[in-house]
Amino acid sequence: MSGRVRLKENGVLDEEFTLLEIVFKYLSKNLVVTSSNDWNDDLLTTEKYFIENVQLNGPIVIPNEICDRFIKYHQDCNQTVTNQFMFIFHDVHRTPLKYVSIRESTITDDGLKVLLRHNLASLSLWYCDNITTESWNTLVEHGRNLRELELGRSVDMLKHSALISKEFEFQLLLPNLRRLKINTITLLSNLQFSHLTELTHLDLSGCTFNGFSLNAIVNLPNLTTLILFNIRTIETELPALCMMNKLTALDISTCSNGTNGNGHYENPNQFLATIIESLPMLTHLDISGTNLAGTGVAQFKASDSIKSSDIPGLVSRATNPLQFLGLYNTAHSACRRYDIPAITISGEANEEQILTSAVVYQDRPIMLTKVLNDLYHLLRFETCKSIHRALDVVLSAMDRHLRNKHMQISGSATLFYIVKGRDKSKFGTPLKNHIIRTLLNGMSSHQSDDTMMRNGCLTLCQFSIPNDVLFEYERLVKILLHGVSDSEQEGFVQRIAIYLLNSLACQVDGRQKLFLGDLGAISTMLALINDRLTRKVFDDVMEVAWSTMWNVTDETPRNCKRFLDGHGMAYFLGCLNCFPEKEELLRNMMGLLGNVAEVKTLRHRLMTSEFIQVFTDLLESSSDGIEVSYNAAGVLAHIASDGAEAWDIENPSRKDVLTKMVNAIERWNLSAERNINYRSFEPILGLVRCYETPECQHWAVWALANLTKVYPHKYSRLVEEEHGLDLLLELLDHPLPYTRIKDLSQMVLDNCYRISRPTRKNNHQTMNQMILDG
Repeated sequence: MSGRVRLKENGVLDEEFTLLEIVFKYLSKNLVVTSSNDWNDDLLTTEKYFIENVQLNGPIVIPNEICDRFIKYHQDCNQTVTNQFMFIFHDVHRTPLKYVSIRESTITDDGLKVLLRHNLASLSLWYCDNITTESWNTLVEHGRNLRELELGRSVDMLKHSALISKEFEFQLLLPNLRRLKINTITLLSNLQFSHLTELTHLDLSGCTFNGFSLNAIVNLPNLTTLILFNIRTIETELPALCMMNKLTALDISTCSNGTNGNGHYENPNQFLATIIESLPMLTHLDISGTNLAGTGVAQFKASDSIKSSDIPGLVSRATNPLQFLGLYNTAHSACRRYDIPAITISGEANEEQILTSAVVYQDRPIMLTKVLNDLYHLLRFETCKSIHRALDVVLSAMDRHLRNKHMQISGSATLFYIVKGRDKSKFGTPLKNHIIRTLLNGMSSHQSDDTMMRNGCLTLCQFSIPNDVLFEYERLVKILLHGVSDSEQEGFVQRIAIYLLNSLACQVDGRQKLFLGDLGAISTMLALINDRLTRKVFDDVMEVAWSTMWNVTDETPRNCKRFLDGHGMAYFLGCLNCFPEKEELLRNMMGLLGNVAEVKTLRHRLMTSEFIQVFTDLLESSSDGIEVSYNAAGVLAHIASDGAEAWDIENPSRKDVLTKMVNAIERWNLSAERNINYRSFEPILGLVRCYETPECQHWAVWALANLTKVYPHKYSRLVEEEHGLDLLLELLDHPLPYTRIKDLSQMVLDNCYRISRPTRKNNHQTMNQMILDG
């Protein structure tokens, strides 16, 4: 399963997938195929129901490695981990799990119970609001094998006093735990760590000490890493810290700037020096957001007066530099100093420090948002040498903190400058897809925020539309339609969203055009047009709205019907009367009506004296070159092709209209360049067969002659592929078409043969030559 294959999706070749990824992608969107029973969302909240009814289909056993990766891939594809999803893994023998990380999940205590029964080795939970203290006992019961546990933001398993009561001694009975992260909870005096004898890494970020003291962890024999980010009582914990002489990594950073409140120490130089001298094995230290780096006044060794460090508290490490030192957002800009005894530094002074900060602070949303802002300014005003590193940290930040609006805004703004740069050409398809998927995740989670929508749309515009986004076509359409309909009138988001929608409607197949219509693209565009007609305002939104409907109705009869059912013809007449001089608008409207007229079952709805007279008058139009006149003639040609019996109006008469149509055709320049794009000639070739009304044939063969002359390589092959050559040869031998029609048909044949078959002779020409020679 490791080989990579090309998955054809939405009619185009998508990114390279492994066979396993293809299966994951399908299952994530079709969970019902995994079970032999019908899902019942109401009953899925009960343990009894899922034990008795939700069973994996057939005698299937899935290896642990695949089960773990399936959960990760499910989330990567922006699919929420729900109880319904989690119950697939009810059987611990057939669907075993070992290393699980879940974010932005709706699972409840029942769903988590399924997960914990697997006796996991590693569990990470972030932004899982529905997990409560009820799960703690389950965790203790099934957590004997746990080596890593993360209880991140919005996981309430330990937060309520109902669980951590002063009436009993609360103990973390997870004897094999080596890494523990407990985020933003209140730690009470009775919380005991004594059973965690294997613990090497403890993270208490954002916790509040309420009677709790670090004395509870001083005697842990294997503890080497201690994270105390955003802890307010560090200064009083100095004696306990100094006793932990086995620590190799200590983090006492905050998200402030060390000037007041949290992170401000009365005697910063002395405090830091005491820590450093008490912890001789320390290699990693983070004092970001504090004033512990001092004011920058250098310290000197008394013996030789040689400058040793620009950070007074680190004098003792001048000749034994730390592997890592966190100085991001410290007081007095410590990260900008020259003599810093550390090999790697997090800070905001330069590109390397900023990128290091972005990696180190991935699980600190407030701090990470500030770092992304620094990276944004670097990319906007300076040159970033490590674009791929920058891209990695931005994507990781946005993926990890989807619900954090400020993170998504900062990240998307930074992504804009990354993908706008010259290195975009070096991005492979999987990486481009990751960028697009991350953007769409942020946009769909924060659709009501104009800044996020603007950033996302602007960044998407840097890609090739629609080709680069076809793998997420449906989701993007939904987001953009929301942006078009919910944004303020004439706002930037509305304008750019409708531009992208129009681009998405181009060069895609009928199924996708139909999907646009199903989601309400036609009704949304008509609402925009109605709004501007009511206010008598013409702008680019109105123009693009008509263009979008033109694209969406192309060879899609159901969307054409939606246009008519939505009073589209009334809006057409309204725009024609209000904005008669707007050439682009007129061209777009007539192009759309050309699509409507191609649908035989709808043409009768255009057969009114008012509409026919308007189309006839537009035959004389010179707007946008020949385009308006050309489209008007096309509409009339299709209507007339239904025969004289279908022409059920007296004025204008069918004869007069056809005469004016032919006169208009003969005025057009056969070498005119066109503002049009045909994907198929099927409607035009249908008119070539219309022998009972030669005027319709006249328009059809003129169109083919013009297109194959001006754009021979594109359209000559299209004529041949759709068997147009045979139809034209048949026309040449038919007695009904008049001479001009046959002359134009011959031009088309000559154009086509010149491109596709230079040595081939036209049978009709050969016969004529033989007669002449004879």
